[in-house]
Amino acid sequence: MTSGIVQTQGVTMESPATAFHHPYQPYEIQTEFMNALYECIEEGKIGIFESPTDAKGKSLSLICGALTWLRNFKRKAFEDSPSNVDAYTDGEPDWMVQYARDKKRSTLISYHAEMESKLARIREKEKRQKERFANDEPKHKKTKLDRDKANCSHKDEDSFVLDDYESDDDLRSSTDVSRYGGLSEESQKLIMKLSGNSIIEAEPEEVVEEMKIFYCSRTHSQLTQFINELRRVQFPSAIPEVAPDNPQEPISSELRFKKEDVKHLTLGSRKNLCINHKVLKLGGATAINEKCLDLQQPGTPADSKCPYLPTTENETLVNSFRDHTLANIRDIEELGTLGKKLSICPYYASRPTIKPSEIVTLPYPLLLQKSAREALHLSLKGHVIIIDEAHNLLDAITNIHSISVSLSQLRRSRAQLGVYLQKFRNRLKGKNRIYVTQIVRLLDSLISFLRDSCLTSVESEGIVPTSNLMAGKGVDQINLYKLMWYLQESKLARKVDGYVIFADEHSPHADRELSMQTETMGLQSGPQTEASTPVLTHIQGFLLALMNPSEEGRIFYSKEDNAGDVSLRYMLLDPTHHFREVVEEARAVILAGGTMSPMSDYINHLFSYVPAARIRTLSCGHVIPLENLTVWPIAKGSSGLDLEFTFEKRNSTAMMDDLGRTILNLCLAIPDGVVAFFPSYAYLDQVIQRWQKATGTTKTLWERLSQRKVVLMESKESANVEVTLAEYSRAIDSGKGGILLSVVGGKMSEGINFADKLGRAVIVVGLPFPNIHSPEWKEKLEYVERRAVDRGSTQSEAKALSREHYENACMRAVNQSIGRAIRHQNDYASIILMDKRYSSDRIQGKLPGWIKGSVIQDAHTKPFTAVMSNLSSFFRAKNAA
Repeated sequence: MTSGIVQTQGVTMESPATAFHHPYQPYEIQTEFMNALYECIEEGKIGIFESPTDAKGKSLSLICGALTWLRNFKRKAFEDSPSNVDAYTDGEPDWMVQYARDKKRSTLISYHAEMESKLARIREKEKRQKERFANDEPKHKKTKLDRDKANCSHKDEDSFVLDDYESDDDLRSSTDVSRYGGLSEESQKLIMKLSGNSIIEAEPEEVVEEMKIFYCSRTHSQLTQFINELRRVQFPSAIPEVAPDNPQEPISSELRFKKEDVKHLTLGSRKNLCINHKVLKLGGATAINEKCLDLQQPGTPADSKCPYLPTTENETLVNSFRDHTLANIRDIEELGTLGKKLSICPYYASRPTIKPSEIVTLPYPLLLQKSAREALHLSLKGHVIIIDEAHNLLDAITNIHSISVSLSQLRRSRAQLGVYLQKFRNRLKGKNRIYVTQIVRLLDSLISFLRDSCLTSVESEGIVPTSNLMAGKGVDQINLYKLMWYLQESKLARKVDGYVIFADEHSPHADRELSMQTETMGLQSGPQTEASTPVLTHIQGFLLALMNPSEEGRIFYSKEDNAGDVSLRYMLLDPTHHFREVVEEARAVILAGGTMSPMSDYINHLFSYVPAARIRTLSCGHVIPLENLTVWPIAKGSSGLDLEFTFEKRNSTAMMDDLGRTILNLCLAIPDGVVAFFPSYAYLDQVIQRWQKATGTTKTLWERLSQRKVVLMESKESANVEVTLAEYSRAIDSGKGGILLSVVGGKMSEGINFADKLGRAVIVVGLPFPNIHSPEWKEKLEYVERRAVDRGSTQSEAKALSREHYENACMRAVNQSIGRAIRHQNDYASIILMDKRYSSDRIQGKLPGWIKGSVIQDAHTKPFTAVMSNLSSFFRAKNAA
């Protein structure tokens, strides 16, 4: 890697290593990645970046590229700040203009110096106290904590009675459509329109805050890995130091921009950050959320409120939490520990910390859900958004805004409501009585439809028109918009759920009463959920989805594996709208991942409204030399049989037998570890049963394969993943080697690195296409075609776009699986794609760029002996090196 001058949007930097302040000498592809990232942010574009280096390499490239831009941006803003005073000093004498400029500059420098000095003192103090505090709570807080635990839930039955609700005036006069945060903007406007009111557009008051980077990934585990890499880097300050004797003059250029720690904040949900043991022990996220909000209700006795909530009385603790958070880079667990030490709720206290932060890390749901952003007071306007592990972003948005409810949940909810009415019926008056009756009718209608239509249907799944769900007696007269407003305002679900929990805690017969209710109403059937499950709150979320315009999503039913239960699922068809607000608010949006190919889906189905000139794509090469990877699309098995694992052909015993013999032969040439991915758990089970079946006097295929390598299978249970991986690692360390039979889209296909001996070969059996005959995929593909026609495409072009979307869903899963191998510069492996369809240019064109360059040309024309010869030579050469 040679050093040189890098010119990036007017900012000249000395060399790649120093330009981006990378802690190591970056590879050429990493420098290419950081330059492209810098330019994309500077120009306010949307970037789709694929970087196949390991997670640490990609994370450091994202950190160094983005934060270098941020500090340069802030430095330029500081240098331009004196000129900002000219607007209000127009016509004043030159000396006054200069004075104003100097004063502005001096104020900025002094404020920055004071902040850095305060944070430095906190760092030093925490360093001294680290041994003393460890992870324990301060001793002087113990008595208070114990008392809080004891007093947290003092309530009586009266607290669950509904407040009087006599008018819908609030609905007609309110402009607060954000109350319907679960709905799209169009749905919110529709609510107000159908309620006899139009939305009054109001410009929010502008709030000045620091430019920042929002970094988003799927899980807190992945965020913690990113945060660990963030600790490795330091960047020059954007604001110069000042000379001690003259605060208006910066000190010498050699020292003026010293290294400055990054100001970071990680955000999480209540479940991640709650420190109230009485609330936290509820376990479920919904239960914790509801209990937290319940403890904040007006009228709650002071000794029953959560003692950790920020108030005007403990504002000093909130400020202390902010300063300690900014002083050191902390992950989500460390943020919770800080809240315990200071006896302040980290979930709420983190909000004031957002504004001065430079980089905020958060999981998908907190960024992608508008209601979550509003709850956190999170403004994305003008900031930079980086979404890592974005290969599943389309699915993530769809899943976050989709919801399911089962017949057993509806029955349980109806029974809970019955128990509540049995207790408080005589105290319900006016509109409360009307709306509660409507909810009972609506639940009965949903239950009747699932029981009488879906459970008795020959088909195990299908599409459900919304009108069918509303066919119960009097249900068609219900105004869903008013009813949802009532549920929101009255907090009925919270009252019912809260009373059931209260009754369960104070009466040993509470659960028996629920059972009696279900029997009395003729609802008993199917598994029951726990009494403490806030199921009515969950159903309220499903009812909210029913109000979305039909074009945005569809409702499906599916019978569960356990007899007697069936579910309704609302599925979002188009993720565009829910992500559009993020795109339009942000300065720049970056989607990054190790395997983002094929990229056309993001452009066509997430950014279809964005001008092509604003979108930039980059697929980096790998850090390995080309000779460290060999890719074989195998069209024929070792017996000469065509390998085509289509749904119609893959169940052939001859096909499964030839697959087993082919993998057995491959294991003769491939040393150490082999990971084989099958299209589904069901097919993997079917193949294993066939291989284990005796055929005459010879050993079974399973026995022969087990003689060659230790054979392990991926389990559907998450808890078994670590055990399986440990056994697999021991098998390889023993020298015998191992083969791990896994599933595309399973636990082994994401987030696990099979580096070095753990992954000398990755085998993919077939192409894992989704079931095109399923109701959900039929609707999804029809929707793609309709949208394409609406945008001016011909019917044939729309069909082609639909087909591409279907193929892309398959190949994204394949690419994610084969990306598990080759994790560093000196690693080497083979990739075996076992299906004749992998030989087509159309499918190969959807592979990542770094893999396409190593595909054996005309592989489908070569005999299987050529595959064996090539692999044997490949691994002999690597072992000799």
